[in-house]
Amino acid sequence: MKMLTAIIRPEGLNLLKEALQEEGIHGMTISEVRGFGRQLGKKEIFRGVEYLVEFIPKLKIEILLKDNDVEKTIDLFVKNLKTGEIGDGKIFIYPVDDVVRISSCERGEKAV
Repeated sequence: MKMLTAIIRPEGLNLLKEALQEEGIHGMTISEVRGFGRQLGKKEIFRGVEYLVEFIPKLKIEILLKDNDVEKTIDLFVKNLKTGEIGDGKIFIYPVDDVVRISSCERGEKAV
């Protein structure tokens, strides 16, 4: 099993969610986060005054996947979120040793 963690632009969430559901990938955790990478923030104009937003709002998506769903899920993220511009986001993949479904005590891939 793997944990996919991605940092994405907020406007891509609904398109991504629909694409994942169509492919049978269900269940995700979403957190609102702020940060910066290569883009080092962005300039905004408010009431005629330009200012720098150093920490840009993003979404952090976490999905627990069976090993055979990882590549398909990465492809869905890229297909639905890539604009080709800096700030599209990043995907991180971590190994997961075990998982337990509390309600039924199922373990491993049965609990995914």
